[in-house]
Amino acid sequence: MDERIREHARILTEWSAGVEAGDDVVVLVGDGAHELAVAVANELGERDANMLTLAASSEISRAYLRAHDGEFTAAPAYEQQLYEHADVVLSLRGPTNTSEASDIADATQQAFATARAPIREARLDTDWVSTIHPTRALAQQAGMSFAAYQEFVYDAILRDWEALASKMAQLKSALDDGETVRIQTGAGTDLTLSIANRTAINSAASVEYDSHNLPSGEVFTAPTTTEGTVVFDLPLTYAGERFERVELTFEDGVVTDYDADNVELLETILETDPGARRLGELGIGMNDGIDRFTDNILFDEKMSETIHLALGRAYDACLPADEDGNDSAVHVDMLVDMSTDASLSIDGETVLKNGQFQLS
Repeated sequence: MDERIREHARILTEWSAGVEAGDDVVVLVGDGAHELAVAVANELGERDANMLTLAASSEISRAYLRAHDGEFTAAPAYEQQLYEHADVVLSLRGPTNTSEASDIADATQQAFATARAPIREARLDTDWVSTIHPTRALAQQAGMSFAAYQEFVYDAILRDWEALASKMAQLKSALDDGETVRIQTGAGTDLTLSIANRTAINSAASVEYDSHNLPSGEVFTAPTTTEGTVVFDLPLTYAGERFERVELTFEDGVVTDYDADNVELLETILETDPGARRLGELGIGMNDGIDRFTDNILFDEKMSETIHLALGRAYDACLPADEDGNDSAVHVDMLVDMSTDASLSIDGETVLKNGQFQLS
């Protein structure tokens, strides 16, 4: 086995999830993530944790959803109870076909996601971590050779996470103390977001930092209100379909006007539920190991010189204990290029200009 896979598994179980003896761990294994699952199983065994593995196959899911009548009335109690009794959930993604969901009806996917909301909430109440194992399908999607893509993935994952956490702490402090963020770009973005009384997350790939993705390397928060226009000028693949450009206009926190090269898909997202027309996240990428766009949001949203905004669900970790944030069955991240002719300011002070942080 490639030693980088073993190191990936060690970081995942030790740094990211903090698995301890006796923990009940559910491992969701994607189509092409078998080798990583073997390495993770070895780590869990060494830590005397309890392990249950489940297939998380996109091909199996496609067969089920295409055969179903699309009427999902309730979340299955047995699956919800599984996550309610789990301590840790590790999602090992490794798609062998990144377009497997492209011929599942949008309405079916919406209904399935909505019905499973209680399952999703139970899983999110665990110490969950999602990661990705490099596959040839992902390399092809990124326009890279498999060997080059492996190097890219492990550059992003096998990092000194403590050092990066220390660096990102400066931006977290600025967001925690701030009230208003303004984002401007030459592509047409002029957006103002209120972040008062919100807690920013130093997303350093560990549940100890309220961070649940490996790789990570972003600082994010949950805006309360949003005014203005944002142009997402980096591509995004969602549910097997592609966006090249999306433009949204907000008034009093709600999308009031929109345009996209794939407007029907955008409308499907916006019509999921009322929360899908509001922002649930502002994230700022800081992982220098991610230096190029690969059409995989788990990596792309952490890329230096970008920010991302998510339509839909807000993360509870950003909210005061007595306040509910934006709720939705979706959380769709979209990216803005901040590398040139762009700035982000907090309470009038520029902290990011043309891709470079201005923090002391």
